[in-house]
Amino acid sequence: MAKIVNSWNDWDPLKRVIVGRCDNSVIPPEEPATSEKVPVDSEMRGMWGLRPLATVERGNECLENLVKILEDRGVVVDRPTPLQWNQAIGTPDFRNDSMMTCMPPRDILLTIGSEIMASANSFRCRYFEYLAYWPLMKQYFDEDPEFKWTQAPRPRLTDASYKHNYYDEKISLEERLVRTANKDFVTTEVEPMWDAADVMRMGKDLFIQHGLTTNRTAMDWFQRYYPEYRVHAVNFPGDPYPIHIDATFVPLRPGLIINNPHRKLPEEQRAIFEANDWQIVEAAQPAHDEPPALCYSSVWLSMNCLVLDPKTVIVEASEVYQQEQMDKLGMNVIPCDLRDAYPFGGGLHCSTADVYREGDCLDYFPNRVKDPTLVRPEMWND
Repeated sequence: MAKIVNSWNDWDPLKRVIVGRCDNSVIPPEEPATSEKVPVDSEMRGMWGLRPLATVERGNECLENLVKILEDRGVVVDRPTPLQWNQAIGTPDFRNDSMMTCMPPRDILLTIGSEIMASANSFRCRYFEYLAYWPLMKQYFDEDPEFKWTQAPRPRLTDASYKHNYYDEKISLEERLVRTANKDFVTTEVEPMWDAADVMRMGKDLFIQHGLTTNRTAMDWFQRYYPEYRVHAVNFPGDPYPIHIDATFVPLRPGLIINNPHRKLPEEQRAIFEANDWQIVEAAQPAHDEPPALCYSSVWLSMNCLVLDPKTVIVEASEVYQQEQMDKLGMNVIPCDLRDAYPFGGGLHCSTADVYREGDCLDYFPNRVKDPTLVRPEMWND
C-alpha cells in the first residue's frame, strides 16, 4: 500500500494536494466570531445568503486554472465534496442559519507528517465544514496504512466562547490596533479554538498566530498534543483584523520568509529566526488598492502564494509586484489567474491543503536562544 500523506512544511516538493471548490457557497449570517472579522466599512457587513451563481462559476474556473497548473507539473490533485451550505445547522449549544463553503481547505485541515487533523474553528458557520473532506480522509485511510485521521476536540461555541459587546462600530481603527496589539480578541479562553491557517509548520517548530480565530488555550493544547515539537505563539501588531498567518508571514524556503510590511513580527519575537540565520524580507506591495467584490479578505492576499518546491512558487497572475520580488529572491514564478476566487475564502495557499510533500521532519532552528514566543518555555530549558 502506498504512502499518501506526508508533509512537514510549506516548501518541500509538493506531490499531492487538495484544492477547494466554490459550489453552493454562502455568505454566512453574522455571529459573534464573524462580526469582528468583517471590517466596519465593508460592503459585506449585514449581508448574507447564497453567493451569486455567476461568481460561483467564475470562482470555480479560477480553481480549475490552479488544478491545471498543478497537474501539468505532475502533482496529484484531490477535491472535496461540497455540501448544501445554505442549510441551517444546530447543536445542543447553538443554531446558525447557514454554513459557508469548502473553497479554503487550508482553514480546516492541518497536515503534520502522516496526520491530517480537522481544526476546531471558532466560527459557528464552519462547524460542519470538515464533512466536505471526509470522503477524501476515508480514501487516504483505506489506502495508506500510516495515515492518522484525527479531529481536534470540537469546541461547544456557546456564548461563553466569545466576549459580549466586543464588537462596536464606534471603535476607531486606532483603537482596534491598540486592542489587537494588546492581544485582546473576541474569543475567550474557555476552550481551544483554532483555524489550521493560523499554524505555520516548520519541521520541529510550529508557529501559531494568536488572533481573532485562534486563542492561547489552543496553543497550550497543541503543545500537549505534540510534546516533541516546539510550539510558538506569534502575533503581528498593525493588523486590526488578525486572521490567518498566510497573508502575513510566509516562508519560501529554509532561511527565507516574506513578512507583511504593515504587520511586522515584533522585534522581541525575532530572536529565534536571527539566531538561526533566517532572513525576514518585507513583502512587495499589492497590485490592487481594493479586494474583489464580495470579498472579506484584504489586498494582502497578494502574498498568499503556493510554494511547489524551494525554487518554484505560484503567484496570482495580476500580482505583478509580488512576482517581481519572487523572481529577485531566486524563485521561479508561475502566474495563476485566481483573483475571482478570493471572495470565497482566500488565495492560492488558502485554497489548498497539503497531502504529500517529499521530505522529513527537520530541525530548522538548532541554535537555541531565549525565546519569548515559546508557549511552554520550561519544556525547552536545556
